[in-house]
Amino acid sequence: MAERLETEDWQGVNGPLFSILRPIAVASAAAGGVVIFAAAVLVTASVVMRNLGIGGIRGDFESVELACAACASLFLPLCQMNKGHVMVDLFTNWLPDGAQRRLDGIWTFIFALVWGLLCWRLTHGLSEIYSYGDKTMLLRVPVWLVYVPAVFGTGLSAIIAFFMSLPMLSRVFRGLGTV
Repeated sequence: MAERLETEDWQGVNGPLFSILRPIAVASAAAGGVVIFAAAVLVTASVVMRNLGIGGIRGDFESVELACAACASLFLPLCQMNKGHVMVDLFTNWLPDGAQRRLDGIWTFIFALVWGLLCWRLTHGLSEIYSYGDKTMLLRVPVWLVYVPAVFGTGLSAIIAFFMSLPMLSRVFRGLGTV
């Protein structure tokens, strides 16, 4: 346990900045969970109604498609903050702690760059799809709506990864990790 707290200190996730970012990441994941749960309830109700001979809910598959597309990115910030991504440290376990920390910092910074790139491209896609005015076939829901949570999730992931990488890369930023 003490080792985990020490690790979290040099990653910066115990710092004052993360006391603000963590609730936002948790709220983002919770919102995604609520929407996915609602989609599951909708599909269940539709299947039950079909089996009872009442007929299903119009556009149930479209609703699930929209919910999954919209909410997938909402889980990413919390995953990033908890370092929930796959890490293969098989080849770096022999390195001293400082070198491992810097290497983790480099990869976390690369994550921040990739999240930022994805956010930028999603923002570009959002503006284009908004100008097209596309809507889903059955429910007539504007397609651009699913881009909004994706932009938010990847943008927040980029911010979290960037600020997580700083204490790992330089001692100057270790103050981010102290409360």
